[in-house]
Amino acid sequence: MDLPESWNTYRNSRFNFEFLYPNNWIPFPIPDNLDGRAFRDPENPNCEIRGWAEFAQLGTPSPESTSQPLNPSQPQNFFTEQGETGKLQVDVDSDISVMTLTLTQENVSYNWQGRCESEQFADYYRFFYYIARQYRLPVAEEN
Repeated sequence: MDLPESWNTYRNSRFNFEFLYPNNWIPFPIPDNLDGRAFRDPENPNCEIRGWAEFAQLGTPSPESTSQPLNPSQPQNFFTEQGETGKLQVDVDSDISVMTLTLTQENVSYNWQGRCESEQFADYYRFFYYIARQYRLPVAEEN
């Protein structure tokens, strides 16, 4: 997958994060809680990107929570173009492979994910990595 020539920017009004997506990718419906958005490749419906945020749990999450507890000692292995640090994890499976970026700011967990069939993951890897690098968080206000 080559990098597209034309991009749009998804901006989340609830959590104020943003990420790029190709202008021809098809958006999924916006969830009722307004936590993020997903898009799929029109030429490969099994390939999608999504970004979302949620209030992170302090300590141990409750069983119904999808948040992971905030862990300041979690190894950070990735920098966005904005200069934010986070964790980038790649999970290659026999069917579906996933690249996930997680960043925390204040008490919010910001996430971005690219996923596709494993046999095509190598073709999308550079594309996913590029979008993860462009992920932007709200600028912290100075007091």
